[in-house]
Amino acid sequence: MIKKFFLILIIFLFQTLIAQNKILIYMDLKQTDHLKAYGIAYFALKHGVDVDWLLNYRGGSFMMDYHDEIANECRVRGVAFDVISSSDALKIYAQIQDENNNMDVVRLEKAPKIAVYVPPNFRPWDDAVTLALEYAEIPYDKIWDEEILNGKVYEYDWLHLHHEDFTGQYGKFYASFGRTQWYIEEQMMYEREAKRLGFKKVSELKKAVARGIKEYIASGGFVFAMCSATDAFDIALAAENTDICDVMYDGDPPDPNCQEKLDFSKTLAFENFKLEMNPYRYEYSDIDLPPSDPPPIRDPSTDYFTLFEFSAKYDPVPTMLTQNHVNVIRNFLGQTTSFNRKVIKKSVVILAEKEGTDEVKYIHGNYGRGTFTFLGGHDPEDYQHAVGDPPTDLSLHKNSPGYRLILNNVLFPAAKKKN
Repeated sequence: MIKKFFLILIIFLFQTLIAQNKILIYMDLKQTDHLKAYGIAYFALKHGVDVDWLLNYRGGSFMMDYHDEIANECRVRGVAFDVISSSDALKIYAQIQDENNNMDVVRLEKAPKIAVYVPPNFRPWDDAVTLALEYAEIPYDKIWDEEILNGKVYEYDWLHLHHEDFTGQYGKFYASFGRTQWYIEEQMMYEREAKRLGFKKVSELKKAVARGIKEYIASGGFVFAMCSATDAFDIALAAENTDICDVMYDGDPPDPNCQEKLDFSKTLAFENFKLEMNPYRYEYSDIDLPPSDPPPIRDPSTDYFTLFEFSAKYDPVPTMLTQNHVNVIRNFLGQTTSFNRKVIKKSVVILAEKEGTDEVKYIHGNYGRGTFTFLGGHDPEDYQHAVGDPPTDLSLHKNSPGYRLILNNVLFPAAKKKN
């Protein structure tokens, strides 16, 4: 009887001791799989375990209470971690809170509900964000125009915009692919969808969708966009009251005075930009830098951009969005590769740039109660992605700093708000 009592006591004390321990998922160069580490943080939140994001500590590490399920999940997914005592955890917190260290702790409390705005013919490998979500094992739902217009989007905390052309010009692929079967079928699909939803033109539908997304942000939504979904979104907002599409896109010529009729007060990130009105040119405006047409001639081995360093204690939001194990990252091209500094609104925070140029790679801003974050380029591990290229295998890029920027945005809505 006494032996049984002591056995129960030992088990109780062991469980109590384990409960006081912490799991530290370090995110510096020693991490074996940075991308799946974000999935572990999401897994913990999904199971009701709060996660502390240790900004600027060992590359932006994650710390949480020890649970066997989380530790086992780390092992299964190949994520490196340490089990540390509560006293060691207190030492880390003290180091972070020291005013001499540019570090801070942000508490992640709730797994954000995620939606990806994509057309029905969407293929996951066409979009870096869905590749990242699926590799990190973070669940998401797919929505499209109807869900934006009928308000279903408000069920989600975070919305990613697939490489959509919100101007209604089908990506301005007409010159290169206008006679291919996939382009013709896609145009027909878009036109059917516009008519089904009560619009005469695809461009009118896309303008309404852009307005709906803008209202979603104003109500507190978090939006992340890459490549052409960034500038095309703002162009659609500015062109709400004018026709910028040529005859092959919407059946009639554009308004000859459309440039003068742009309303930059309606845009989120860009102003005073000039439209590219040549319908055969693979470019929307001078927001994109360098221009996509002709393709820039660069040496991929020397093409990099640099992350800004922010004060973790006073600027936690941009600090979260730039967490990484390196601050210089290999560049990657897209229909919209980078943003022209000269047309970025002063209210927008620049997160990364190509030093010594007007090329801004990564930006963030507030609108209403929500935020938007735009990242230029198509795929962080495919320097010059082309239509029809095979999908990127992220198991070969487990420590990709470019993909980390994407996943920073996924966890950002989970953060407890600070003053």
